[in-house]
Amino acid sequence: MNISVVKSPEGIEGSGFFATSLAKVIGLARKNSIWPLPFATSCCGIEFMATMASHYDMARFGAERNSFSPRQADLLMVMGTIAKKMAIPLRQVYEQMAEPKWVIAVGACASSGGIFDTYSVLQGIDEIIPVDVYVPGCPPRPEQILDGFMKIQELVGKESLRRRNSEEYAKIQERYHIEG
Repeated sequence: MNISVVKSPEGIEGSGFFATSLAKVIGLARKNSIWPLPFATSCCGIEFMATMASHYDMARFGAERNSFSPRQADLLMVMGTIAKKMAIPLRQVYEQMAEPKWVIAVGACASSGGIFDTYSVLQGIDEIIPVDVYVPGCPPRPEQILDGFMKIQELVGKESLRRRNSEEYAKIQERYHIEG
């Protein structure tokens, strides 16, 4: 590894000074201050409670405050079985969230319907809303939920500030019939 230190320009030096890009600063701030909205319907919700409790303490990753208002949350964590009757409220919660927003499908039921291959259970929330990270398991251990959360943090920290205005994002919104 070859690292070279370059002399700073005149007038730009001293203690407490560093240079970076605005996008990196915003990414750092976003990824370390995520407000999750837990949408828990069954056993995965119990594992999420353990994840937020003192032993695993998801707060140390920047998710200190759970938000139970979609307008104040930026991460929707869907945990458990989603019946087709719950699809409409879930979609409504997602649409009420402000941009930028991200989604984690926690557990087999939220990801693919799990063991409930029936007419009344949604076979994965990605049928109605876009999902950024899938956390496998039935139910997943708190460590897996933390890993999924850290994957979201990684995505949030590296996301371009202009991604939401991109053609790719417009296609995702069009696929899910979301008006931007």
